[in-house]
Amino acid sequence: MKRIYSLFLILLVCQIYGQAQDAKRIVSLVPWVTKSLYVMGEQSRLVGCTSFCPVEAADKIEVVANAMNINIEKVLLLKPDVVIASSLIKPETIDNLRKLGLKVVYQAYPKSFEEICAYFIQIGELVGQGAKAKEVVDQQKSRLEKLKAGIPSGKNPNVFIQIGAKPLFCAVPDTFMDDFIRFSGGKNVAAELKLGSVTREYVLKQNPDVVFIVTMGIVAQEEKDIWLSYSALSASKSKKIFILDADKTCSPTPILFVDALEEMIKLMY
Repeated sequence: MKRIYSLFLILLVCQIYGQAQDAKRIVSLVPWVTKSLYVMGEQSRLVGCTSFCPVEAADKIEVVANAMNINIEKVLLLKPDVVIASSLIKPETIDNLRKLGLKVVYQAYPKSFEEICAYFIQIGELVGQGAKAKEVVDQQKSRLEKLKAGIPSGKNPNVFIQIGAKPLFCAVPDTFMDDFIRFSGGKNVAAELKLGSVTREYVLKQNPDVVFIVTMGIVAQEEKDIWLSYSALSASKSKKIFILDADKTCSPTPILFVDALEEMIKLMY
C-alpha cells in the first residue's frame, strides 16, 4: 500500500512539473499553496488568489475568488501559466477553466502531516524550488520529533478539537487535525467517528480533558463560554479550553503545522 501511495505521489509530481515547469504566472485558489509560495520566496509569480489567501497588500495580487466561487473572466484576463485549485472548487468550475484552455493543477485537501509535506514539495518542484522545499520539510520533521520527545510520559489526555459551531463539527481520524492530537500525545474523543458532525451531548459524554476551538471570531469566544458553563466537564474544571488560530490549524504549511502543534502541546501540559 505504501509503495502504491509513493508511486502515486511521484506520478503527481511529474504531472505537475510537466504541466507547469514554466509557471511564471500563477493563480492560486488554495490558501496553503499561496502560503507555500511565500515561504519559498516565490510570491512574485502570483498574479491571482482568493480572498482567503494571506498575501501582502504591497504585492498587489488580484483577488479572483472567494472560498468556492471564481470570477473566471478575471482569471482569463490575468493570462496565467497555471491555475492551482483544490477540492473546495466545484469540479464543473475546474472543467470550465480547462475547456477555456487554462492549465489547472488540482490539489486535494491534505489528510495528514505527511500529505502536507508532500504537497509542499510538489509546489516547490512547480517553481523550481524542490531542493529548498525538501530542506524545509526535513527541518520541520526534525522539529516535530523533538516536540514529541519532550511530551510528558504517562499523560494521554482526551482531546476534542472543534472546527465549526453551527453545526458542531470536530476533528476525526484520517485528517491532519487528528495528527495534531496524536502527535501531542492525546486521544481523540471522536476516534470512533468517520464524519465530523456531532452533538454537544456526544462531546459531554466523552468528557474531554482538553477542548481546542478553531478561531471563528466572536463565535469562538461564545463557544468557549458555553463549554466553560458545563461545570462537570473535565476540561471546564481544569480550565483547559483554548481558542486556536485558524490560519495555523486549518490550512497549514509544514512550518505552520509544527508551530500550531508546539502551541497546543504547551497549552495541554
